[in-house]
Amino acid sequence: MSTTDGPTLIPDDASAQEIADREARMRQRKGWFPGLSDKWNALPRQTQWLILIVVVVIAYLLPILNPPLITTEPGNNWQIALAQMSVYALVAVGLNVVVGYAGLLDLGYVAFFALGSYTAAMFTSPDSPYVHIPYLWTLPLAMAVAMFFGVVLGVPTLRLRGDYLAIVTLGFGEIVRILATIIPAMKGQVGFQNVGHPPGTDSSGQPIFLNSSGTPWYWLTLTIIILVLLAAGNLERSRVGRAWIAIREDEDAAEIMGVPTFKYKVWAFAIGASVGGLSGALFAGQVGFVNNQKFDIATSILFVAAVVMGGTGNKVGAILGGALVAYIPLRFTAIAEFKYLIFGAALVVIMIFRPGGLLPARQSLLAYGRLAYNKLKGAVGDIPPSGKVVLEPGKGADK
Repeated sequence: MSTTDGPTLIPDDASAQEIADREARMRQRKGWFPGLSDKWNALPRQTQWLILIVVVVIAYLLPILNPPLITTEPGNNWQIALAQMSVYALVAVGLNVVVGYAGLLDLGYVAFFALGSYTAAMFTSPDSPYVHIPYLWTLPLAMAVAMFFGVVLGVPTLRLRGDYLAIVTLGFGEIVRILATIIPAMKGQVGFQNVGHPPGTDSSGQPIFLNSSGTPWYWLTLTIIILVLLAAGNLERSRVGRAWIAIREDEDAAEIMGVPTFKYKVWAFAIGASVGGLSGALFAGQVGFVNNQKFDIATSILFVAAVVMGGTGNKVGAILGGALVAYIPLRFTAIAEFKYLIFGAALVVIMIFRPGGLLPARQSLLAYGRLAYNKLKGAVGDIPPSGKVVLEPGKGADK
Protein backbone atom coordinates (compact mmCIF):
# COMPACT_ATOMS: atom_id res chain seq x y z
CA MET A 1 0.00 0.00 0.00
CA SER A 2 1.26 3.47 -0.83
CA THR A 3 2.38 5.75 1.95
CA THR A 4 0.77 8.76 0.32
CA ASP A 5 -2.63 7.43 -0.72
CA GLY A 6 -4.88 5.97 1.92
CA PRO A 7 -8.20 4.17 1.80
CA THR A 8 -11.22 6.22 0.75
CA LEU A 9 -13.68 6.46 3.59
CA ILE A 10 -17.22 5.66 2.60
CA PRO A 11 -20.07 6.51 4.97
CA ASP A 12 -22.27 3.61 5.94
CA ASP A 13 -26.04 3.69 6.39
CA ALA A 14 -25.73 4.94 9.97
CA SER A 15 -23.64 7.94 8.97
CA ALA A 16 -26.02 8.69 6.11
CA GLN A 17 -28.89 8.69 8.59
CA GLU A 18 -26.90 11.01 10.83
CA ILE A 19 -26.45 13.46 7.96
CA ALA A 20 -30.19 13.33 7.26
CA ASP A 21 -30.95 14.00 10.92
CA ARG A 22 -28.63 16.99 10.93
CA GLU A 23 -30.34 18.39 7.84
CA ALA A 24 -33.72 17.96 9.54
CA ARG A 25 -32.49 19.85 12.60
CA MET A 26 -31.15 22.61 10.37
CA ARG A 27 -34.51 22.93 8.62
CA GLN A 28 -36.13 23.39 12.02
CA ARG A 29 -33.66 26.17 12.86
CA LYS A 30 -34.42 28.09 9.70
CA GLY A 31 -37.52 29.63 11.23
CA TRP A 32 -41.12 29.83 10.30
CA PHE A 33 -40.38 30.37 6.59
CA PRO A 34 -37.80 27.75 5.54
CA GLY A 35 -38.86 27.98 1.90
CA LEU A 36 -38.33 31.74 1.92
CA SER A 37 -34.89 31.27 3.46
CA ASP A 38 -33.91 28.78 0.74
CA LYS A 39 -35.14 31.11 -1.99
CA TRP A 40 -33.19 33.99 -0.48
CA ASN A 41 -29.98 31.96 -0.33
CA ALA A 42 -30.50 30.86 -3.94
CA LEU A 43 -30.73 34.45 -5.22
CA PRO A 44 -27.69 36.01 -6.91
CA ARG A 45 -25.64 38.31 -4.74
CA GLN A 46 -26.62 41.35 -6.81
CA THR A 47 -30.32 40.60 -6.37
CA GLN A 48 -29.90 40.25 -2.62
CA TRP A 49 -28.17 43.62 -2.43
CA LEU A 50 -30.93 45.22 -4.52
CA ILE A 51 -33.61 43.89 -2.15
CA LEU A 52 -31.62 45.05 0.86
CA ILE A 53 -31.31 48.54 -0.63
CA VAL A 54 -35.09 48.69 -1.03
CA VAL A 55 -35.55 47.61 2.60
CA VAL A 56 -33.08 50.27 3.77
CA VAL A 57 -34.89 52.97 1.78
CA ILE A 58 -38.19 51.95 3.39
CA ALA A 59 -36.53 52.06 6.80
CA TYR A 60 -35.34 55.62 6.16
CA LEU A 61 -38.85 56.62 5.07
CA LEU A 62 -40.58 55.26 8.18
CA PRO A 63 -40.63 58.62 10.03
CA ILE A 64 -42.30 60.24 7.02
CA LEU A 65 -44.69 57.41 6.19
CA ASN A 66 -45.90 56.91 9.79
CA PRO A 67 -47.76 53.64 8.99
CA PRO A 68 -51.17 53.66 10.71
CA LEU A 69 -51.02 50.01 11.80
CA ILE A 70 -47.76 50.29 13.72
CA THR A 71 -47.62 53.95 14.72
CA THR A 72 -47.25 54.81 18.40
CA GLU A 73 -49.39 57.93 18.12
CA PRO A 74 -51.31 59.51 19.75
CA GLY A 75 -49.79 58.08 22.93
CA ASN A 76 -46.16 58.67 21.92
CA ASN A 77 -44.50 60.62 19.15
CA TRP A 78 -43.74 58.20 16.29
CA GLN A 79 -40.44 59.82 15.28
CA ILE A 80 -39.08 59.85 18.83
CA ALA A 81 -40.23 56.26 19.26
CA LEU A 82 -38.26 55.31 16.14
CA ALA A 83 -35.18 57.02 17.58
CA GLN A 84 -35.46 55.02 20.80
CA MET A 85 -36.09 51.80 18.89
CA SER A 86 -32.97 52.38 16.80
CA VAL A 87 -30.84 52.94 19.90
CA TYR A 88 -32.08 49.72 21.46
CA ALA A 89 -31.48 47.90 18.18
CA LEU A 90 -27.87 49.15 18.17
CA VAL A 91 -27.46 47.99 21.78
CA ALA A 92 -28.74 44.54 20.81
CA VAL A 93 -26.30 44.34 17.88
CA GLY A 94 -23.40 45.07 20.22
CA LEU A 95 -24.56 42.59 22.85
CA ASN A 96 -25.08 40.01 20.13
CA VAL A 97 -21.32 40.04 19.50
CA VAL A 98 -20.74 38.97 23.10
CA VAL A 99 -23.70 36.67 23.70
CA GLY A 100 -24.54 35.51 20.19
CA TYR A 101 -21.14 35.10 18.53
CA ALA A 102 -18.81 34.27 21.43
CA GLY A 103 -21.42 32.68 23.70
CA LEU A 104 -20.49 34.80 26.75
CA LEU A 105 -23.44 35.55 29.01
CA ASP A 106 -23.08 39.25 29.89
CA LEU A 107 -25.76 40.42 32.31
CA GLY A 108 -24.07 43.75 33.01
CA TYR A 109 -23.98 45.17 29.49
CA VAL A 110 -25.83 48.25 30.70
CA ALA A 111 -22.54 49.34 32.30
CA PHE A 112 -21.00 50.04 28.89
CA PHE A 113 -24.20 51.77 27.81
CA ALA A 114 -23.88 53.97 30.93
CA LEU A 115 -20.21 54.69 30.27
CA GLY A 116 -21.02 55.94 26.79
CA SER A 117 -23.87 58.10 28.07
CA TYR A 118 -21.76 59.65 30.84
CA THR A 119 -18.89 60.25 28.44
CA ALA A 120 -21.15 62.26 26.12
CA ALA A 121 -22.76 64.10 29.04
CA MET A 122 -19.57 64.99 30.92
CA PHE A 123 -17.89 66.45 27.83
CA THR A 124 -20.86 68.34 26.34
CA SER A 125 -23.29 69.31 29.12
CA PRO A 126 -23.05 72.83 30.58
CA ASP A 127 -23.54 71.22 34.01
CA SER A 128 -20.16 69.51 33.67
CA PRO A 129 -17.01 71.28 34.94
CA TYR A 130 -14.81 69.40 32.48
CA VAL A 131 -13.55 70.55 29.13
CA HIS A 132 -16.25 70.68 26.47
CA ILE A 133 -15.80 69.17 23.03
CA PRO A 134 -18.15 68.87 20.03
CA TYR A 135 -20.76 66.16 20.46
CA LEU A 136 -19.67 64.14 17.43
CA TRP A 137 -16.21 63.83 18.94
CA THR A 138 -17.74 62.11 21.95
CA LEU A 139 -18.97 59.19 19.83
CA PRO A 140 -15.51 57.67 19.16
CA LEU A 141 -14.43 58.77 22.63
CA ALA A 142 -17.35 56.88 24.19
CA MET A 143 -16.42 53.81 22.14
CA ALA A 144 -12.80 54.04 23.34
CA VAL A 145 -13.77 54.49 27.00
CA ALA A 146 -16.22 51.58 26.90
CA MET A 147 -13.71 49.38 25.06
CA PHE A 148 -11.04 50.17 27.66
CA PHE A 149 -13.31 49.18 30.52
CA GLY A 150 -14.41 46.13 28.56
CA VAL A 151 -10.81 44.98 28.42
CA VAL A 152 -10.26 45.88 32.08
CA LEU A 153 -13.27 43.76 33.02
CA GLY A 154 -12.53 40.98 30.54
CA VAL A 155 -8.88 40.25 31.28
CA PRO A 156 -9.36 39.11 34.90
CA THR A 157 -12.82 37.60 34.52
CA LEU A 158 -13.06 35.91 31.12
CA ARG A 159 -11.33 32.80 32.41
CA LEU A 160 -14.64 32.19 34.15
CA ARG A 161 -17.50 30.50 32.34
CA GLY A 162 -21.24 30.21 32.41
CA ASP A 163 -23.03 31.30 35.55
CA TYR A 164 -19.85 32.56 37.22
CA LEU A 165 -19.13 34.95 34.37
CA ALA A 166 -22.76 36.09 34.36
CA ILE A 167 -22.58 36.90 38.09
CA VAL A 168 -19.35 38.89 37.65
CA THR A 169 -20.75 40.94 34.78
CA LEU A 170 -23.96 41.53 36.72
CA GLY A 171 -21.88 42.88 39.58
CA PHE A 172 -19.92 45.13 37.23
CA GLY A 173 -23.12 46.66 35.92
CA GLU A 174 -24.29 47.41 39.45
CA ILE A 175 -20.88 48.83 40.42
CA VAL A 176 -21.03 51.38 37.61
CA ARG A 177 -24.50 52.51 38.71
CA ILE A 178 -23.39 52.81 42.35
CA LEU A 179 -20.28 54.78 41.36
CA ALA A 180 -22.48 57.16 39.38
CA THR A 181 -24.44 57.68 42.61
CA ILE A 182 -21.62 58.21 45.10
CA ILE A 183 -19.04 60.06 42.99
CA PRO A 184 -19.86 63.81 43.19
CA ALA A 185 -18.55 64.53 39.70
CA MET A 186 -21.17 62.20 38.19
CA LYS A 187 -24.02 64.05 39.99
CA GLY A 188 -26.07 61.00 41.01
CA GLN A 189 -29.79 61.54 40.59
CA VAL A 190 -29.37 65.21 39.67
CA GLY A 191 -27.53 64.23 36.52
CA PHE A 192 -26.51 66.28 33.53
CA GLN A 193 -28.95 68.38 31.54
CA ASN A 194 -28.73 69.81 28.03
CA VAL A 195 -26.37 67.15 26.72
CA GLY A 196 -24.85 68.17 23.42
CA HIS A 197 -26.06 67.25 19.96
CA PRO A 198 -24.66 67.21 16.42
CA PRO A 199 -24.32 70.56 14.65
CA GLY A 200 -26.65 71.92 12.02
CA THR A 201 -29.63 74.25 11.76
CA ASP A 202 -32.71 74.31 9.57
CA SER A 203 -34.00 77.19 7.42
CA SER A 204 -35.54 78.88 10.46
CA GLY A 205 -32.30 78.80 12.41
CA GLN A 206 -33.41 76.07 14.82
CA PRO A 207 -31.02 73.19 15.55
CA ILE A 208 -31.78 70.09 13.51
CA PHE A 209 -30.99 67.65 16.32
CA LEU A 210 -33.43 68.78 18.99
CA ASN A 211 -34.52 66.44 21.77
CA SER A 212 -38.06 66.77 20.44
CA SER A 213 -37.04 65.98 16.84
CA GLY A 214 -36.80 62.24 16.53
CA THR A 215 -36.34 62.00 12.76
CA PRO A 216 -32.73 63.31 12.54
CA TRP A 217 -31.70 61.14 15.49
CA TYR A 218 -33.34 58.11 13.91
CA TRP A 219 -31.60 58.68 10.59
CA LEU A 220 -28.23 59.16 12.30
CA THR A 221 -28.60 56.02 14.42
CA LEU A 222 -29.90 53.99 11.48
CA THR A 223 -26.86 54.99 9.43
CA ILE A 224 -24.57 53.91 12.27
CA ILE A 225 -26.45 50.61 12.57
CA ILE A 226 -25.86 49.89 8.88
CA LEU A 227 -22.13 50.59 9.26
CA VAL A 228 -21.93 48.41 12.38
CA LEU A 229 -23.80 45.61 10.59
CA LEU A 230 -21.34 45.69 7.69
CA ALA A 231 -18.43 45.52 10.13
CA ALA A 232 -20.08 42.74 12.15
CA GLY A 233 -20.80 40.75 8.97
CA ASN A 234 -17.17 40.96 7.93
CA LEU A 235 -16.09 39.90 11.41
CA GLU A 236 -18.52 36.99 11.36
CA ARG A 237 -17.04 35.67 8.11
CA SER A 238 -13.44 36.23 9.18
CA ARG A 239 -11.10 34.09 11.23
CA VAL A 240 -12.21 36.01 14.31
CA GLY A 241 -15.86 35.15 13.70
CA ARG A 242 -15.09 31.49 13.13
CA ALA A 243 -13.08 31.44 16.36
CA TRP A 244 -16.01 33.00 18.24
CA ILE A 245 -18.39 30.37 16.89
CA ALA A 246 -15.98 27.61 17.86
CA ILE A 247 -15.75 29.03 21.38
CA ARG A 248 -19.52 29.29 21.60
CA GLU A 249 -20.10 25.72 20.51
CA ASP A 250 -17.37 24.07 22.61
CA GLU A 251 -14.65 26.12 24.23
CA ASP A 252 -12.60 23.11 25.32
CA ALA A 253 -12.61 21.63 21.83
CA ALA A 254 -11.68 25.00 20.33
CA GLU A 255 -8.75 25.36 22.70
CA ILE A 256 -7.55 21.84 21.94
CA MET A 257 -7.65 22.67 18.22
CA GLY A 258 -5.34 25.62 18.80
CA VAL A 259 -7.79 28.52 19.03
CA PRO A 260 -6.50 31.14 21.51
CA THR A 261 -9.84 31.28 23.29
CA PHE A 262 -8.93 33.85 25.93
CA LYS A 263 -7.68 36.35 23.36
CA TYR A 264 -10.77 36.06 21.20
CA LYS A 265 -13.08 36.32 24.20
CA VAL A 266 -11.39 39.55 25.22
CA TRP A 267 -11.82 40.80 21.65
CA ALA A 268 -15.52 39.98 21.76
CA PHE A 269 -15.91 41.79 25.06
CA ALA A 270 -14.02 44.84 23.80
CA ILE A 271 -15.88 45.09 20.50
CA GLY A 272 -19.26 44.55 22.14
CA ALA A 273 -18.43 47.14 24.80
CA SER A 274 -17.47 49.72 22.17
CA VAL A 275 -20.83 49.36 20.41
CA GLY A 276 -22.56 49.65 23.79
CA GLY A 277 -20.67 52.86 24.53
CA LEU A 278 -21.57 54.25 21.11
CA SER A 279 -25.27 53.52 21.64
CA GLY A 280 -25.10 55.11 25.10
CA ALA A 281 -23.67 58.33 23.65
CA LEU A 282 -26.43 58.44 21.05
CA PHE A 283 -29.03 57.84 23.76
CA ALA A 284 -27.64 60.69 25.89
CA GLY A 285 -27.69 63.10 22.98
CA GLN A 286 -31.22 62.20 21.93
CA VAL A 287 -32.71 62.35 25.44
CA GLY A 288 -30.60 65.31 26.53
CA PHE A 289 -30.45 64.20 30.15
CA VAL A 290 -28.34 61.59 31.96
CA ASN A 291 -28.52 60.42 35.56
CA ASN A 292 -27.96 57.20 37.48
CA GLN A 293 -31.60 56.06 37.32
CA LYS A 294 -31.44 55.09 33.65
CA PHE A 295 -28.91 52.26 33.98
CA ASP A 296 -30.28 49.72 36.41
CA ILE A 297 -30.03 45.95 36.22
CA ALA A 298 -33.58 45.64 34.88
CA THR A 299 -32.53 47.59 31.79
CA SER A 300 -29.57 45.26 31.32
CA ILE A 301 -31.88 42.25 31.49
CA LEU A 302 -34.05 43.86 28.81
CA PHE A 303 -30.99 44.09 26.58
CA VAL A 304 -30.33 40.38 27.03
CA ALA A 305 -34.02 39.65 26.41
CA ALA A 306 -33.82 41.58 23.14
CA VAL A 307 -30.97 39.42 21.86
CA VAL A 308 -32.51 36.14 22.99
CA MET A 309 -35.95 37.02 21.67
CA GLY A 310 -34.68 38.20 18.30
CA GLY A 311 -32.30 35.30 17.75
CA THR A 312 -28.96 34.72 19.42
CA GLY A 313 -26.16 34.99 16.88
CA ASN A 314 -28.28 36.63 14.17
CA LYS A 315 -27.61 40.31 13.41
CA VAL A 316 -31.03 40.95 11.90
CA GLY A 317 -32.68 39.06 14.74
CA ALA A 318 -30.87 41.26 17.28
CA ILE A 319 -32.16 44.37 15.52
CA LEU A 320 -35.69 42.98 15.53
CA GLY A 321 -35.50 42.04 19.21
CA GLY A 322 -34.06 45.40 20.25
CA ALA A 323 -36.68 47.31 18.29
CA LEU A 324 -39.49 45.21 19.78
CA VAL A 325 -38.24 45.71 23.35
CA ALA A 326 -38.45 49.48 22.85
CA TYR A 327 -41.57 49.47 20.65
CA ILE A 328 -44.06 47.42 22.70
CA PRO A 329 -44.13 49.73 25.79
CA LEU A 330 -44.39 52.78 23.50
CA ARG A 331 -47.11 51.28 21.34
CA PHE A 332 -49.24 49.87 24.13
CA THR A 333 -48.95 52.54 26.79
CA ALA A 334 -51.72 51.03 28.89
CA ILE A 335 -49.60 47.96 29.59
CA ALA A 336 -46.20 49.68 29.64
CA GLU A 337 -45.85 49.19 33.40
CA PHE A 338 -46.14 45.43 32.87
CA LYS A 339 -43.37 45.29 30.26
CA TYR A 340 -41.09 43.10 32.36
CA LEU A 341 -43.90 40.61 32.91
CA ILE A 342 -44.74 40.66 29.20
CA PHE A 343 -41.16 40.14 28.06
CA GLY A 344 -40.64 37.44 30.66
CA ALA A 345 -43.69 35.53 29.46
CA ALA A 346 -42.66 36.08 25.83
CA LEU A 347 -39.21 34.65 26.53
CA VAL A 348 -40.70 31.56 28.17
CA VAL A 349 -42.97 30.96 25.17
CA ILE A 350 -40.12 31.54 22.71
CA MET A 351 -37.80 29.20 24.57
CA ILE A 352 -40.46 26.49 24.41
CA PHE A 353 -41.53 26.83 20.79
CA ARG A 354 -38.65 28.76 19.19
CA PRO A 355 -35.48 28.09 21.20
CA GLY A 356 -33.40 29.81 18.54
CA GLY A 357 -35.40 33.04 18.75
CA LEU A 358 -37.63 34.75 16.20
CA LEU A 359 -34.83 34.72 13.61
CA PRO A 360 -32.39 31.95 14.56
CA ALA A 361 -28.76 32.10 13.52
CA ARG A 362 -28.07 30.31 10.26
CA GLN A 363 -25.92 27.27 10.84
CA SER A 364 -24.17 26.79 7.51
CA LEU A 365 -21.21 24.63 8.51
CA LEU A 366 -23.11 21.44 7.59
CA ALA A 367 -25.36 23.00 4.96
CA TYR A 368 -23.73 21.03 2.16
CA GLY A 369 -23.29 17.76 3.99
CA ARG A 370 -25.84 15.93 1.89
CA LEU A 371 -24.37 17.35 -1.33
CA ALA A 372 -20.88 16.21 -0.35
CA TYR A 373 -22.17 12.79 0.61
CA ASN A 374 -24.02 12.34 -2.69
CA LYS A 375 -20.94 13.35 -4.68
CA LEU A 376 -18.79 10.93 -2.71
CA LYS A 377 -21.29 8.15 -3.14
CA GLY A 378 -21.63 8.78 -6.87
CA ALA A 379 -17.89 8.87 -7.38
CA VAL A 380 -17.27 5.56 -5.64
CA GLY A 381 -20.40 3.62 -6.39
CA ASP A 382 -22.93 1.88 -4.26
CA ILE A 383 -22.14 1.50 -0.59
CA PRO A 384 -21.55 -2.12 0.37
CA PRO A 385 -23.92 -3.41 3.04
CA SER A 386 -21.02 -4.44 5.25
CA GLY A 387 -17.89 -2.52 6.00
CA LYS A 388 -17.21 1.20 6.18
CA VAL A 389 -13.98 1.36 4.21
CA VAL A 390 -13.38 0.26 0.64
CA LEU A 391 -10.46 0.73 -1.68
CA GLU A 392 -11.06 2.33 -5.03
CA PRO A 393 -9.12 0.95 -7.95
CA GLY A 394 -5.99 2.96 -8.42
CA LYS A 395 -6.24 4.56 -4.96
CA GLY A 396 -4.69 3.33 -1.77
CA ALA A 397 -2.77 0.47 -3.45
CA ASP A 398 0.59 0.23 -5.15
CA LYS A 399 0.50 -0.32 -8.87
